[in-house]
Amino acid sequence: AVQANDPEGSFLFLKLYTISDGTLPSFFVFISFLGPLLGITLGFDTVNSEQTKGTLSRLMSQPIHRDFLINAKFVSALTVISVLFFALGFLFMGLGMVITGLPPTPEEFWRIVFFILVSILYVAFWLNLAILFSVAFRQPATSALACIAVWLFLTVFYNIIVNLIAKAIAPPAMAGTHQVLRYQEIIMTLMKILPGELYSDATTTILMPSVRSLGPLTMEQIVGAIPGPLPLGQSLLLIWPQLTGLIAATVFCFVISYVTFMRREIRSR
Repeated sequence: AVQANDPEGSFLFLKLYTISDGTLPSFFVFISFLGPLLGITLGFDTVNSEQTKGTLSRLMSQPIHRDFLINAKFVSALTVISVLFFALGFLFMGLGMVITGLPPTPEEFWRIVFFILVSILYVAFWLNLAILFSVAFRQPATSALACIAVWLFLTVFYNIIVNLIAKAIAPPAMAGTHQVLRYQEIIMTLMKILPGELYSDATTTILMPSVRSLGPLTMEQIVGAIPGPLPLGQSLLLIWPQLTGLIAATVFCFVISYVTFMRREIRSR
């Protein structure tokens, strides 16, 4: 990400969410690491646990639509996540006001609100992925292991694979600017497949208004840029592709789990 020169002391309140003293990670890094585990925990046994206990057939025998069940499972878990994140975000804001003695400016407040909304969207993806595995597998342990396997692959092993690809296709030392930019675009495209990378780009841009670009820039573009923080509207436009990717992945997982559940034959034990 390309940053402009941030004036000293500007957006001081937002720095509470991004800085770290080295002993603990910053707030948004903490959310990006533990958020997927929260979504997996709330969703890995939403459907198959009901089937294992024999209560799913009893629920379906009631005069309710079948899709009410999976919709209620998702909405209830998403409500818990939303309440938790807003409570944590505003609690952190209150602690920051007590420590610094400064209230957030209106733009800082709305940036924090959008940061919380993006965090909820990120965890909602993992929640829908866990619900999908809960519908696909009949045993909760199997769905939990599948979710953890996907999380580990996307968090650890995918980065290793991308690093190997980057080393294999790295341009020579005397490569031209166009070739170097092409190489960086390929690596960034591979990294944007990761939900965590999309979330990191979005939250970094929201919480750090000095970020002006998320892609590679030439020296001519950097020299011609006007230094200064971006307004909130421009920051949201900058991260719109990341938000679209997270929304699409979340909806895709939910649609697959919804269709699979609606077509499943449910029998009593």
